Amino acid sequence: MLTDTEYTALTATEIATAVCAGELSASETVEAALRRVEQRDGDIRAFCETWPDQARRAAAHIDAQVARGIRLPLAGTPIGVKATEGVSSFQSERLMAAGCIPIGSTSVPNRTAGWQTFGHTDRGPTTNPANPEWSPGGSSAGSAAAVAARMVPLATGSDGAGSVRIPAAWCGIIGFKPTNGLLPARDAAGLNTPGPLVRTAADAAAYLEAVTGTSHLLNSSPTRCTVAWSATLGFADVHPSIAQTAYDAFQSLVEVGLALPVDVDIALHDPAPAWSVLRRGMDRPHMVTELVSDNHQRLDEIFRSVDLIATPTTPYPPHGHDGPGDHMSVALTWAFNISGHPAISLPAGTTSRGEPAGLQLIAGHKADDLLLRIAADAAFACPDLGLSQRRT
Repeated sequence: MLTDTEYTALTATEIATAVCAGELSASETVEAALRRVEQRDGDIRAFCETWPDQARRAAAHIDAQVARGIRLPLAGTPIGVKATEGVSSFQSERLMAAGCIPIGSTSVPNRTAGWQTFGHTDRGPTTNPANPEWSPGGSSAGSAAAVAARMVPLATGSDGAGSVRIPAAWCGIIGFKPTNGLLPARDAAGLNTPGPLVRTAADAAAYLEAVTGTSHLLNSSPTRCTVAWSATLGFADVHPSIAQTAYDAFQSLVEVGLALPVDVDIALHDPAPAWSVLRRGMDRPHMVTELVSDNHQRLDEIFRSVDLIATPTTPYPPHGHDGPGDHMSVALTWAFNISGHPAISLPAGTTSRGEPAGLQLIAGHKADDLLLRIAADAAFACPDLGLSQRRT
């Protein structure tokens, strides 16, 4: 029987390899996941509901497929599904076709309670596995908490302004927003793209391969990128401790030769007014059209000089369950929902107060593989950042 300790150490790709090799069964992984949820979710409340009967039936079906010689790329991987999407979403259907097994729906903010960045369940708010007094971020709150607490190795999210990257940063895991348009958008404006919450770059690559049907294998040789650092993108109010923690993580990439820093002026316009207009589907006033166009031009110029932009993922540390107040948690993320660039949040360590921070890396359009490769290299070369050292 798969023990709880063994289960929590496994990544999605490792589970699939073992299931396809006959070393594990999908039924074993599902039972381990359900036990883990029972052990941890009473206080964390990452799941709105679980689906044990459906999960067991799906696991038995996958085990039967494996017995017939069918090798699924994510065979037997238990996953959490963001509650606002369910199992009928594009990414959920693609992941299930690849062998993933949804075990439940993960929490999102309560729509009736105004602007929030924390998860809501009937049992109370979702808590951050690092500290129950903190929010895990949102809106993919439960997905991030479930992965961070090792209830599942992969969970689905969607990112319209930072809703994958922010909870990843605050929960100390990886959150990946692919290039807008690579996957079907979750909104009419095209701002909200599906994305995974995972613990390793290899699992993010496996996710992308499963949902796109194209290969996203990681190189075995290290990737060296030219990178421009910006703590504020030219407009954001960022807490000094978060800026320093993220910068230290960036410097770790520099020190091991993965990042070559390039001095590039990054001064974008605050995208707040543009994002609100675009999301609501309103006619664009001239000011918004100019703002979006100018930011696009500035980003195009930056990416002619460097491979990546590096920033903190969030401007502030995790807030409590009373909400963010006046702090704009999305200040450093939502510009790239408008521009469509792929972005990833990597664990950057913690502040002197023990607060988790994320390092956000942004690449040029359709350079998703570059982000996944440097994330994998960082895991191997910079274990102090909290990334798995496995390179699979």
